[in-house]
Amino acid sequence: MDGNQLLQRLGKLRDITSMKEVAPLTNAMFPGAHCPLMGAAMAVRGIKDALILIVGTDECAYYTKHMTIHSEEFGGMMGRCVSVVLDTRDVTFGCKKKLELAMRELVEEYRPKAVFLVTTCVVEVIGDDADALADGLSETYQIPVLPVHTEHFKCDNHMPGLERTITACFELMKDQKKRGTVNLLGQRMGNFETTELSRMLREHGVRVGMQLPCGCTVEEIETAPQAQLNIVVHTIALPLAKKMEQKFGIPYVFFNKFTEPDHIYEAYQTLFEHLKLPLPKEIDTLYQEAKTAKEKAYENLQGMTYIYGNTPFDCMEFNQFLTEEGMIPQIIQISSFDEEIDGPAAKKISQAADPYVAKSANIAPMQYLYDVLHPNLYLGHEFAARLRKKKIAMVHSDKASGMLGFEVTTYILKELMRAAEEAKELAKEETR
Repeated sequence: MDGNQLLQRLGKLRDITSMKEVAPLTNAMFPGAHCPLMGAAMAVRGIKDALILIVGTDECAYYTKHMTIHSEEFGGMMGRCVSVVLDTRDVTFGCKKKLELAMRELVEEYRPKAVFLVTTCVVEVIGDDADALADGLSETYQIPVLPVHTEHFKCDNHMPGLERTITACFELMKDQKKRGTVNLLGQRMGNFETTELSRMLREHGVRVGMQLPCGCTVEEIETAPQAQLNIVVHTIALPLAKKMEQKFGIPYVFFNKFTEPDHIYEAYQTLFEHLKLPLPKEIDTLYQEAKTAKEKAYENLQGMTYIYGNTPFDCMEFNQFLTEEGMIPQIIQISSFDEEIDGPAAKKISQAADPYVAKSANIAPMQYLYDVLHPNLYLGHEFAARLRKKKIAMVHSDKASGMLGFEVTTYILKELMRAAEEAKELAKEETR
């Protein structure tokens, strides 16, 4: 492949208003994007007494079972992931009868508190009314059967599967008397109890109720409206939070995995205002420490060029943070773009730099761009040995997956400075 020709396929961030305008480097993707089916399974994994029922081809059934079979949360081979495999007759005449037979067997054997009926591409193509089927099964067996649509041909990755499964949980909820707890919505990885945010809540007497999808029961979802506040830590939970606000009057605070100290401080301020508690003095201390660390890091990071691949952080917010540190993005790989949410940060990034954008993340053709762009750093998942051969240092960010608060800023600044020093050493080796 010719790196210059590949680069010509890409547009600039300044011209992007939606994902339709973001080109892939190549039509073939490596690694390929996970489909929404994976996202649905990831969400149901955290709901301890619910079952996921996959309706689709044998490939879809195998894919999901293979993913869940080694998961303790799912219970292994005989665990909470089951399938209805469709054949050519089902595709022609519909899956209603086969699904009804499977549901009877499922209820007798598992007796689940709730079933997530997950439809895959073939069900969506043939047009079976999964919502009506779910309603009929719910009435017959007197347990919630919640439809979740995971057709891959309408989306680029697994995140819609997470969002739709979480949002479907709204149908389980019942109005409750308020008890002063808070719900945590949207954390996908890590243990919330170990985060800075959790410690702040715990030390100031705030009890956390439902945690979706990182660990809860069907009953906890049913009683979630007893909370006085929802804390949303990822965009996948925003649709559910908005529904809960509209029906149950529960406000929400968006406390994303921010890296910018000002954004984290504003989130803490909003959170404690809703809790009707004074802002802890420690938060002011952590804020000042994070700002100082950011200012000190500028000297080491300014001028560092990089390619952005895939991290646990909010893509545009994080890249704005990096450009404020004097770093220069050459390519930003993205999986989603919302003009209303991402537009302001994208505009500030474009004012500081002029990066290309590509669909995330396709590391196979990316290697042909390294000799064209000569970046200092690569942020995200790649083969570290391949990068070192190209005199590129890799920035590791996965440890931040389970962090929330100023600890995120502290961690990523240390890792950026470590990688920057490595990049400088690699550059010296090249000149020797």
